[in-house]
Amino acid sequence: MVFTVEINNQKVAAKSGETILSILNRNGIKVPTLCHLNGFTPTGSCRMCVVEVEGMENLVTACSHPVEEWMKIYSHSPRVLKARKTLVELLLAAHPDDCLYCSRMGACELQTLSDELNITERKYRSRKPSIIIDRSCPSIERDPAKCILCERCIRICNETIGVGAIEIIGRGNKSSIGTQNNRGLNTQSCVKCGQCIMVCPTGALKEKSSYNIVLEAMNNPQFYPVIQVSPAVQASVSEDIGIKAGKDVLNLLWTALQKMGFKQVFDTSLGADLTIMELSEELVQRINNKEKFPLFTSCCPAWVNYIEQARPDLKKHLATSKTPQQMMGMMIKRFYTESENSSSKKVFSVAVMPCTAKKHEAEKSVVADCGTRDVDAVITTRELVKMIRHFGIDFSTLEPDTSEQPYGMRGSAGKLFGVSGGVSESVFRTLHCKLTGQDLSPAKVSETRGLKTRKEIRMKIGKMSIGFVSVSGLSNAIQLLKEIEFGRNNIHLVEVMACPYGCINGGGQRIGTDEKSLKSRMKALYEADEEELIKVAHKNPAILSLYEKILDKNENSLGINILHNFIA
Repeated sequence: MVFTVEINNQKVAAKSGETILSILNRNGIKVPTLCHLNGFTPTGSCRMCVVEVEGMENLVTACSHPVEEWMKIYSHSPRVLKARKTLVELLLAAHPDDCLYCSRMGACELQTLSDELNITERKYRSRKPSIIIDRSCPSIERDPAKCILCERCIRICNETIGVGAIEIIGRGNKSSIGTQNNRGLNTQSCVKCGQCIMVCPTGALKEKSSYNIVLEAMNNPQFYPVIQVSPAVQASVSEDIGIKAGKDVLNLLWTALQKMGFKQVFDTSLGADLTIMELSEELVQRINNKEKFPLFTSCCPAWVNYIEQARPDLKKHLATSKTPQQMMGMMIKRFYTESENSSSKKVFSVAVMPCTAKKHEAEKSVVADCGTRDVDAVITTRELVKMIRHFGIDFSTLEPDTSEQPYGMRGSAGKLFGVSGGVSESVFRTLHCKLTGQDLSPAKVSETRGLKTRKEIRMKIGKMSIGFVSVSGLSNAIQLLKEIEFGRNNIHLVEVMACPYGCINGGGQRIGTDEKSLKSRMKALYEADEEELIKVAHKNPAILSLYEKILDKNENSLGINILHNFIA
């Protein structure tokens, strides 16, 4: 039912069942919110979105109150603005005064609200409790002193990720957000995905930074610093460096990173191509040996953390192929830096990832035969942008590095790893060739594309009917596991990405990512696939050379331990 209501003395159309907030947003009227998350059931707990409705005694929360035909709504009346200002002043009463060096400086919603409401001094003061920063997790830091009890982190962890690592502790005015028994985030069911960071309005949650570690290594004459950049980072970093959003800026990044002091720059897409080769071979062997399906991808470290912590009974279904980050790290240290690094300097390998869980992955992934890490440090997209600004790099003055270095060669299949469904599509292309001897034509698999959290594809390869399912948002994967346990047996490969829509929306990406940004990033990856001549991993010259000359194996390389993680 469509009817008319008045908003700030202007008549606008409304639909039955809509909330006041949705109508305000549709008509270009911004109302502040702190607890609200798009796509989640509204709670109205922060009360920041209150509006005045003529005829109602109390202010009402716009995010949770349904609109009615008789309403005359005032979104910024003096009474409303006074209420919002008081709410923010109360939140600031015990909030730390460390804005100058807070990780969210310039991107803090509380700070923005204070400015919009013209709050220039602390009106109320309350005792600041002695609170210890939780640094137990290798990927995420939690500062309870900056928490404003909006509960966004709880909702995203419970409903989207499905692990419930964060919860309300205590009651009444003694309540706080923390972990069970306050034992530290690392001892909980946390999978280190970082989605809680993405929704936190303040600096209460942030990635554990490797920024200073990387800078120190770059300035240490004993180190030979090299860096790899994930495809999802290449598609998103343009948003912060003055280039049109959604552009793949790898060649410009090569120039910038070399100016910053990195001796060699690598594209993680090459590591992704190697992962495709090994993962597809695992599938072929399971098919030939008639092993039990499905095979779960292991590219997402948050998903692997979930299996190891909550479902160890499913480890036998988890692919052993290393992730693109670890594949690339292994190749960098063992093969690609030897010819360039003629000195005795120790290689310091850095990875730029869209994901906080990659920090944990690098820390726990140790090369068994020498006891060293494949990747020495992982920085997020946010940390990379900070580093670019630190070195004063102006991208508008740079010329792209288009040098034809062997380690720079790549196929576009690896680029697709940045978006949910991309792993399935790229593996499907190579699996088709392995089983039929012919390349898939056309290479594009439309069923795996788009902003959906679950995509299914069933296609014939030779005489076989192969079923792939791609899910993003860990809670959707948990739901799929239930279906499999209840007897669903027509799936051969399950691709899981813990973050909704994949790495383009990873926990290390730009704070404030919206659907428009996600679409731009996805478009950049798909366009790179369209433009690249080599669209399959098994025709990448660098990969073929690696197997032939270095690994001394043909495409069936499951015996090469350095390409696999054998989980006990």
